[in-house]
Amino acid sequence: MQTLYLIVPLAPLVGAILAGLFGRALGRAGSHWVTIAGVAVSFVASAIVFRDVLAGNTFNGTVYTWLAIGDVRFEVGFLIDRLSALMMVVVTFVSLMVHVYTIGYMAEDPGYQRFFAYISLFTFSMLMLVMANNFMQLFFGWEAVGLVSYLLIGFWYTRPTAIYANLKAFLVNRVGDFGFLLGIGLVLAYCGSLDYATVFKAAPALAGETIEIVPGAPWLVVTVIAILLFVGAMGKSAQFPLHVWLPDSMEGPTPISALIHAATMVTAGIFMVSRMSPIFELSSTALSVVIVIGAITAFFMALVAIVQYDIKRVVAYSTLSQLGYMTVALGASAYSAAMFHLMTHAFFKALLFLGAGSVIIAMHHEQDMRKMGGLRKYMPWTFWTVVLAALASAGIPGFSGFYSKDAIIEAAHFANVPGATFAYLAVLATVFVTSFYTFRLVFMTFFGEERFRHAGPHAPEAHGHDATDTHAHDDAHAHDDEHHHVDWSKENPHESPWVVTLPLALLAIPTVIAGYLVGDVVFGPYFGSAIVYSPEHPAMFRMVETFHGLVAYTLHGMMAPPFWLSIAGIATAWYLYIRRPDLPAVIRERAGVLTRILERKYGFDELYQAVFANGAVGLGKGLWQIGDVRVIDGFFVNGSAKAVGLVSRIVRRFQTGFIYQYAFTMIIGLVLLLSLWLVQIRVPS
Repeated sequence: MQTLYLIVPLAPLVGAILAGLFGRALGRAGSHWVTIAGVAVSFVASAIVFRDVLAGNTFNGTVYTWLAIGDVRFEVGFLIDRLSALMMVVVTFVSLMVHVYTIGYMAEDPGYQRFFAYISLFTFSMLMLVMANNFMQLFFGWEAVGLVSYLLIGFWYTRPTAIYANLKAFLVNRVGDFGFLLGIGLVLAYCGSLDYATVFKAAPALAGETIEIVPGAPWLVVTVIAILLFVGAMGKSAQFPLHVWLPDSMEGPTPISALIHAATMVTAGIFMVSRMSPIFELSSTALSVVIVIGAITAFFMALVAIVQYDIKRVVAYSTLSQLGYMTVALGASAYSAAMFHLMTHAFFKALLFLGAGSVIIAMHHEQDMRKMGGLRKYMPWTFWTVVLAALASAGIPGFSGFYSKDAIIEAAHFANVPGATFAYLAVLATVFVTSFYTFRLVFMTFFGEERFRHAGPHAPEAHGHDATDTHAHDDAHAHDDEHHHVDWSKENPHESPWVVTLPLALLAIPTVIAGYLVGDVVFGPYFGSAIVYSPEHPAMFRMVETFHGLVAYTLHGMMAPPFWLSIAGIATAWYLYIRRPDLPAVIRERAGVLTRILERKYGFDELYQAVFANGAVGLGKGLWQIGDVRVIDGFFVNGSAKAVGLVSRIVRRFQTGFIYQYAFTMIIGLVLLLSLWLVQIRVPS
């Protein structure tokens, strides 16, 4: 079985190496076949490992020792338990669907082989992260997914917007990673090891130890470690205020939006905190920070999705909000609920992203929903699969999102950490907003008037909707291809090829049925010892007591406020975008300052640009003009030269060649020496 553990991450790596280094020799078809085969092998191996883990077989061991310093060992090792096995299956399945989908989406792109190499390398990096049994390997996978995401977001590197987006993602993640690295450093300093098992065993002993970050203000060591680790999760999982990179990352091709923002990179932080539950359960302060940050992200990012017209950005802000839900579950100590929503969200969000990509293909790389409408009769497969994903995202009973989202709301209700009440009210309000913006996307895209017949890809407005859009597309957004100039009177949108629709159909299956596992995964003993719960945080214990089976859970959910809020959100979207399509523009105008705040995304981009980006540029200019030009060049280099020149000009006046002047100089010098001597002998001893 250990050989199978190695095959899981190494199969995608082999595919990435072959496509990346020998892509030109393999050709386009050869490149996609070797990478798809690698990920398919990884998925099958993951499924076998998952089945073996369910049978009670786990593994925690070292594969390779990289470095040893005294008693500290830096190792590559695997921890295969029910938590990592679940992530392995989800990551490889979604990645396999994205690989197949990419054949159709990137068919005409000149960087075809390079793209397949990147996404296969990304899969390898994520698998190394989730399979790690120590902090060193965790950090390797953590940084590797960040590096490959940088390459993928900026895949179309000739576009300035893509380069800006990938630099933004990379730099914001470095902020989080700095905290993450400090947390790992404290773990090593206080536990003397980077191995999970050793650290978790030593963690309770740290409960009483303190550290003074600021002199005179002691903090519990375990609280500092947990918060620093969570700072890393805030960057990777795009939590407020480190959320700004994720919407801009839509500059990359749609397949990587599904891969990065559904099941892999952005969920790494959720997985990491769940894995670190033995540490987080020792600090109510850290859990309070987690639940409040998650609640802010869930609600306020959902509001921004309401004013977006770019179909991919709507789904991106939806991802931010759903990650906030998962973070709230972590703060409530409902780690199993967070992981369950991670799984269900991976399926329906990947389906939404890939469905949006299918629409973009049909619309010849147009992403503005105001230039769509009425597409359901042209794209039936895409339409129905997107509707299923939308129902799951909105939390309609019978669909996966309903079961996982209700579990999180219930956990927030039962949580006892400071900020839990605020979190409960925030996620409850977010239910309505989520349903509204999700079905706003469905109605604007697939229903109503066929607005693409009245507006070309660059038209400034579409009928019945406000023309103002802070994310209006430029030529770069259209990928600068020949399809951007289409005579819509002669060509209708059409369904995407089977390599696009097949992954949609396969992802639709778990989107519908995955929620039925809620009894085993959330309320049952599925995770076993992989996740630790403390009696001091009783949310999960109370939830288990109130669970009486899937049918009762479903019926109870249909009478609870979240269900009716979901229905209200769908009804509101239907009324505004189907029944009265003239109203959104009126509401938008009358909302005034609120609309402008949401359109500017609360001003965080401008704030960070002004303070950090422009501040860094200003600091650099100051160091250059003052430090370099004036101090180093002006004072030390040029100043030294001027001083030498001044002394030379003075000394030169005494080197005339006349004997009388030399004699006069000697007399003056002798007088000065005698004067100094006389002064010294007159000073009393």
